[in-house]
Amino acid sequence: MPDVLMFADTFRSPELRHEVPLGIPDPFFYAERDGVKHIQISSMEVPRLAALGLFELHPSEEYGVDELIASGLTYPEIRAQLALRAVKDLGVTSAVVPETFPLWLADRLRADGVELSVDGAFFDARRRVKTEAELAGMRRAQRAAEAGMDTVRDLLRRATRHDGGGLELDGEPLTVERVKSAMSQTFAAHGTTADEFIVAPGPQGAVGHDMGSGPIRTGEPIVVDIWPRDNESFIFCDMTRTFVVGDVPDDVRRWHRLCKEALDRAISEITDGADGRAIFDGTCEIFEAAGEPTQRTKEPGKALADGFFHGLGHGVGLEVHEQPGMGLAVHLPLKAGDVVTVEPGCYRQGYGGVRLEDLVLVTADGAENLTRYPYDLEP
Repeated sequence: MPDVLMFADTFRSPELRHEVPLGIPDPFFYAERDGVKHIQISSMEVPRLAALGLFELHPSEEYGVDELIASGLTYPEIRAQLALRAVKDLGVTSAVVPETFPLWLADRLRADGVELSVDGAFFDARRRVKTEAELAGMRRAQRAAEAGMDTVRDLLRRATRHDGGGLELDGEPLTVERVKSAMSQTFAAHGTTADEFIVAPGPQGAVGHDMGSGPIRTGEPIVVDIWPRDNESFIFCDMTRTFVVGDVPDDVRRWHRLCKEALDRAISEITDGADGRAIFDGTCEIFEAAGEPTQRTKEPGKALADGFFHGLGHGVGLEVHEQPGMGLAVHLPLKAGDVVTVEPGCYRQGYGGVRLEDLVLVTADGAENLTRYPYDLEP
């Protein structure tokens, strides 16, 4: 195995959070040398890290932080000197680093003769197969997502139509903002955080990752796509349902039927070693047979705005979008321990769309659907 270097905090770096399962807000130096994990960090963080029993710890005092401060150096230069001294002390002469490795540190290390190779695929592969602790966090996040979906469904159930077709609840218009506020409280009550998520009514639901805004009306599809993160493990989940209050338009009901058929087929084909591109192709066949465009049938060089215009799914873990994917440009087979989304959708710009999404654990002999939620259009 190659030596590994990282310099980041564990809130913004999934690569580092995978190796250091604690929330540490300030950037610190991490190295793997001959299979041993080393951390150079402020002494104030040492007790928490020591309790894990996973690392060789090097408090900043070991590399002369007091001397560096007394010399009058700026904080950025002190930070750089500590990392450079750690690399020299550990004897690292070449290492792989993630795509987000700081350029300022890479320049200094290369100037000192250290060979660095940026290898995003190396770090992606380390995170694909989920640990038991990560899976436990994902299951907690998924239960929180389902509770959040209950919240929006309850609001839609209790709302009534007022003049012009808009929805009203307790004498006030029912808006996306009002729904999101209630859902955020549910996420928090379940030990999760959601910085943003999608509640997209009508035409907004057909525009990629439009987060949604404004009033909710009867007779239009509402795409609800949510990915709360478990506060303990920092692991995400991801799920989507589509609702319509009042009469369901025929085209929306047809799209919903196609999405459910595609979802069921894809999940039935997921297993260890399965080809993600082949599963995506099977989904496209369902939409194409119904006359809907897909990425396979679109005109080269032109964006696809209608039909099934996106990939089938993606990995989920310390990032909400990570490897492996299931789509047109996929080259990685699935493997046991992956967790992927399955999210077929069908849309028409200026009108709306339908998307269904479940979270699926790849197993040695098939798949476990981690999502336990009904698919009904009517809330």
